[in-house]
Amino acid sequence: MTSVTTRNYQDIRRALLAHEELALVDVREEDPFAQDHPLFAANIPLSKLEIEVYDRVPRRDTAITVYDNGEGLAVLAAERLLALGYSNVAVLDGGLAGWRASGGELFRDVNVPSKAFGELVENVRHTPSLGAEQVQALLAGNANVVVLDARRFDEYQTMSIPGGISVPGAELVLRVAELAPDPATQVIVNCAGRTRSIIGTQSLVNAGIPNPVAALRNGTIGWTLAGQQLAHGQSRTFAEVSAGTRANAARQARSVADRAGVLRLDREGLAGWQADAARTTYLFDVRSPEQYSAGHLPGSRSVPGGQLVQETDHVASVRGARIVLVDDDGVRANMSASWLAQMGWQVAVLDGLSAADFSAPGEWQPTLPEVPEVEAIGVEQLDAWLPEAGTVLLDFTTSANYVKRHIPGAHWAIRAQLPQALEAVPQAQRYVLTCGSSLLARFAARDLQALTQVPVYVLEGGTARWIAAGLPLQSGETHLAVPRSDRYRRPYEGTDAPREAMQGYLDWEFGLIAQLERDGTHGFAVLA
Repeated sequence: MTSVTTRNYQDIRRALLAHEELALVDVREEDPFAQDHPLFAANIPLSKLEIEVYDRVPRRDTAITVYDNGEGLAVLAAERLLALGYSNVAVLDGGLAGWRASGGELFRDVNVPSKAFGELVENVRHTPSLGAEQVQALLAGNANVVVLDARRFDEYQTMSIPGGISVPGAELVLRVAELAPDPATQVIVNCAGRTRSIIGTQSLVNAGIPNPVAALRNGTIGWTLAGQQLAHGQSRTFAEVSAGTRANAARQARSVADRAGVLRLDREGLAGWQADAARTTYLFDVRSPEQYSAGHLPGSRSVPGGQLVQETDHVASVRGARIVLVDDDGVRANMSASWLAQMGWQVAVLDGLSAADFSAPGEWQPTLPEVPEVEAIGVEQLDAWLPEAGTVLLDFTTSANYVKRHIPGAHWAIRAQLPQALEAVPQAQRYVLTCGSSLLARFAARDLQALTQVPVYVLEGGTARWIAAGLPLQSGETHLAVPRSDRYRRPYEGTDAPREAMQGYLDWEFGLIAQLERDGTHGFAVLA
């Protein structure tokens, strides 16, 4: 602890108001983070710190302040960050309680900057909306109407408005002219709650489309609370657009970006930004993941534009950093950038690219530190060991993945809670660790070996290798060594959310503008 300095609430507030770069990092799991945190806190759990931090906080001399709520995680995180090569690391004085005691505002839920910004947009722009009963009446009457779902495709498939079409937010301006070619068609934009409905609708308004457009007020939550039925498993989506549609959408999007003050860069300008050792520059490809995998600009990260606006803190965890956006049509990057600029980011769109620039195939790969050397075993060895008394299998995948399917007998655990987990599992003569790929298990193995004299092994290739071998699986919460705090259950998530939780979530969203005013650090400036 002696090597770790502290910063206090006033230090952070001053830096935010001065637009200095900083990373305020909550190192708890997502559920406790979602209960209470500062507005611009980024959640990077201690459990996954090495796997996520290099990409989320890429500059090693960034001013990083870590905190917890008295669990003792922050000091461990600070020491780990110093070992990873970060040089400007501090612990928040007094942790979350110190922030509160100093008068700092605390927010609930996740992606709060984006959600609060969405409420501000609706308040300033009076974004048009229709209630669930009004939309239902239009659909029941076979009116000239189209419903566009602005969420990720997997969210849309889980639950959606009957007849709705999946058009993730950044795709709306590019696709709407061919999904609603009649300018008299009423366009309805929905999400699960409010934010993506508001941002999607206002995107179409800002772009000047000729159609009447409205958000579905309160999204699928409002639909459900009105007693109306949702569809499940729908798969309606968009087709490729014509060159003329693409060119017109590009002109519309560029106009919006210019009004919002979005900067322009070419490849040389990007190289200059990236060479500036005093600033953080993120490079995000905002096209669909499929397009990114087919070919992308080397060094860019795949972050579809709608989700980037919705979950900016998940990828750009340094407040005050610079963001550069890339696409191949001038629509999605400009529309996404227009929103980030209004949210207080210094953001540029990369211009002048040709098809040859999108030369790197495959999925984005995270930047990792040296992965610990471990003793690994294959699935055949684990299969032989499992029936033996004394073999304890620990699974460090997400709890959602574990519940969906896991190796029979595996005990689910959180890496940062290993001491607690060991108290809940049987006496071991050997430990075997797994996760989806074995990556996180390798880091956990190093931690576990420091706690025990018992041999520790890692399953080579993780649970994915076990599944590929066609070996048996279990599902459900069969062996939880610690509570499932790794993920906050959104009140709008899935198909079984209680009505009280959904209404409470809406009430919380309505109160975000007042919280922004009390906090006073947001720097948002909604385009008039």
